[in-house]
Amino acid sequence: MEILKRLQLPAHLKPRPTDEANLRFGDIYSDHMFLMDYFAGQWRNPRIEPFGPLTLSPAAMVLHYSQTIFEGLKCYRRPDGRLALFRPRDNFARLNRSAERMSIPLLDEAFLLQALKELLKIDGQWTPSHPGSALYIRPFVFATEPHLGVRPSKEYLCLIITGPVGPYYKEGFAPIKIYVESYYSRSAPGGLGEVKAGASYASSLLATEKAAQKGYTQLLWLDSVQHRYIEEVGSMNMFFVIDGKIVTSPLTSGTILPGLTRASVLTVAAHLGLPAEERPLEIEELIAAQKSGRLSEAFGSGTAAVISPVGLLHYQEKDYVVADGQVGRITQTLYDELVSIQYGFKTDPYGWVELLD
Repeated sequence: MEILKRLQLPAHLKPRPTDEANLRFGDIYSDHMFLMDYFAGQWRNPRIEPFGPLTLSPAAMVLHYSQTIFEGLKCYRRPDGRLALFRPRDNFARLNRSAERMSIPLLDEAFLLQALKELLKIDGQWTPSHPGSALYIRPFVFATEPHLGVRPSKEYLCLIITGPVGPYYKEGFAPIKIYVESYYSRSAPGGLGEVKAGASYASSLLATEKAAQKGYTQLLWLDSVQHRYIEEVGSMNMFFVIDGKIVTSPLTSGTILPGLTRASVLTVAAHLGLPAEERPLEIEELIAAQKSGRLSEAFGSGTAAVISPVGLLHYQEKDYVVADGQVGRITQTLYDELVSIQYGFKTDPYGWVELLD
């Protein structure tokens, strides 16, 4: 399909932020967006046009039945000024896995990548160069058919929007405090935990808000059946260093998002000779490891934060300090390795990076 382009008039282009050191996450958007419609049984009308409001029927099915999915990835400015994407093909493959679970028509992954690159040819100059900043990319799909009745929509809209961002957490690359949730549940076996569906994140908001009111940065979810096994943080997969070995929860339950940064961490750890394993981890085992000094580090991984060190866990009215509240050696090593690959300070031995022309 040919991608039609209707570009913003030069006089109406937005000023790009000049204070790149203080970019907030998710508040600023570039000048253009990609859109594509689904109706009459196929995806049609791919186009790039000025970023702006959408027209949507009050009866659009997404507003009533939450049939919506999304992805998140970044474009990085390298020291030579070139732009680079990190594992974009994996993001679009995961978008299709989410689409399948949410009864949304599959998309052509290669075409979406082409569309993203066309969009970045137009708005790539929005990519900041300050250390720790990037151009965030949000592909998403939602149901647009005006119909009240529980069934899959017959019409959809796919979009890609972008915007410059700084660190996801206000702490930046510094230890955060995490509240372990032992009452509310985010996902159950057979549910939506392993896909990036809007409903999954909506279900986490109340508990996360309550944790924030108590002074904690994020929430660590336990399994919904027994509230016994560690799963993930709302925006990150979790890792713990116990007895010198990196431990993370397995994906077999279908309740944990298969994070691309998570997969990257495990690959890099193996490459660097750092022992790691995927296994069920009980919260009581973790607390016992902290008390005995066997828990030396904890960190989360995700596209938005890359790697975020954890300095404190709160569980059942008690605080448990990790790594003396500092950044651990393994956490720092993995962060440095991933960021160096993403920003082009080191050669990518894994074939993850795609340079833009």
